[in-house]
Amino acid sequence: MTAAPIVLPDSGDLSPYVQRVLPRSSGLFWDGRWHEGADQAIATFNPSTGERLADVTSAGSAEVDAAVASAKAAFPAWAETPPLQRAALLREAARRVRLHSRELALLDAANCGNPVRAMQMDAEIAATQLDYFAGLVLEIKGKTIPTANGALNYTLREPLGPVARIFPFNHPFMFAAGKIAAPLAAGNTVILKPPEQAPLSTIRLMEILDGLFPPGVLNCIAGGRETGAALSAHPDVAAVALIGSVGAGKAVLRSAADTMKRTLLELGGKNAMVIYPDADLRSAVEGAVRGMNFTWCGQSCGSTSRLYVHRSLHDEFMQRMAEELARKHRPGIATHLDTTMGALASRAQYDRALHYIQAGIDEGAVLLTGGHAARDAQLKDGLFIEPTIFTGVRPDMRIAREEIFGPVLSVFSWDDEDRMLVEVNGTELGLTASVWTTSLNTGLRAAKRIQSGYVWVNECSVHIPGAPFGGYKQSGVGREESKEELLEFTQLKNVNVKLG
Repeated sequence: MTAAPIVLPDSGDLSPYVQRVLPRSSGLFWDGRWHEGADQAIATFNPSTGERLADVTSAGSAEVDAAVASAKAAFPAWAETPPLQRAALLREAARRVRLHSRELALLDAANCGNPVRAMQMDAEIAATQLDYFAGLVLEIKGKTIPTANGALNYTLREPLGPVARIFPFNHPFMFAAGKIAAPLAAGNTVILKPPEQAPLSTIRLMEILDGLFPPGVLNCIAGGRETGAALSAHPDVAAVALIGSVGAGKAVLRSAADTMKRTLLELGGKNAMVIYPDADLRSAVEGAVRGMNFTWCGQSCGSTSRLYVHRSLHDEFMQRMAEELARKHRPGIATHLDTTMGALASRAQYDRALHYIQAGIDEGAVLLTGGHAARDAQLKDGLFIEPTIFTGVRPDMRIAREEIFGPVLSVFSWDDEDRMLVEVNGTELGLTASVWTTSLNTGLRAAKRIQSGYVWVNECSVHIPGAPFGGYKQSGVGREESKEELLEFTQLKNVNVKLG
């Protein structure tokens, strides 16, 4: 049985409770046990306050080898475990996640800077994914194929082996708990590599799930880029699934090449939202604010960070949007339950966002709102940047072409649909897009022409369980959050039986 969840207040500042929710273990878990590491420690910090939270053990090559060996040894028995037994364990994992959801949300808020109230939804999303893939275990099916020679021909879907799952700092717990579901449901063993900036909720997850799965089925090794590279290149790792930047995805592909291992990559986005002249103005303005994910300081690969507003609406739209943004989002301490926009996750992200803001100014974009670090004296020790909107953006500007991963929105004015769609598609990325119009024909036409893997019409940011999520072009390889993700962690075998 897991420990009882920590009771937290329903309002106010939860920072006094942060020390109580910190994990008590190191960052190394394999073979059903916690281990001490010989490598250096990683210091973790609270982006809202600069406070040092805890030190985490970083895995070196010996620890990577040991974790992979544990996953490899556990694989045969786990692969042969009846599917419904695997499903029952996943459902129990979901139950435990929900039981501890509030303390996990607080831990993530303290460690990655996202608002604590919003992070409670991350825990629910993760639990839903565990339940969803538990329900799909009996769908790992083969087919029979008709033959003309009296033979029996059929296919089998079999698990791959040890799977490494590497994920970023923006939603660490949601990725840690939710992304173990598909590979475990399919009969693979898993090694988690949490982000070095925010590993604490993953370590706490391993404490909560300790003893649930057989030893070696679920493992965790904290560390930096070197740890991720060692996992990606390890000959006994059968597949690597990464959520991260395009650069990180290319590094995984290079590391995986020598062993020809399977890869599943959900990478960056420079996503477009298109406002047509017949759009419902109120809904579209709310959607533009929501789609930029200012709650997470824009630190989301699906953020619609390029906004194309029809010229006939532009001035009124931007006035309303500035008012909506000021009303809904202002930086605040992430562990306070009233906060609607948190801190950037690290000094590197903070400096990167400010660098791009200066680039936008230098290249001639018009600063509509924001554009500087938060000026509230209570936030002086944190990594806060005010929500920033640039208008008058040209396609050749850096803020128009490069993923910022910060609270910076670039706005374009358009009046020629063909030219606008050429600009929308004129990047090497294609993860998401959003279209706002009251014409069904217009919405379907635009969705057809936009080169993105996931397109919303009169909506944004919503993920539907069972709907495949993934990118076009350099925004990724493969699909997640659906049956397609489950099948990504299987391989197809054909059997031909000659009958007497």
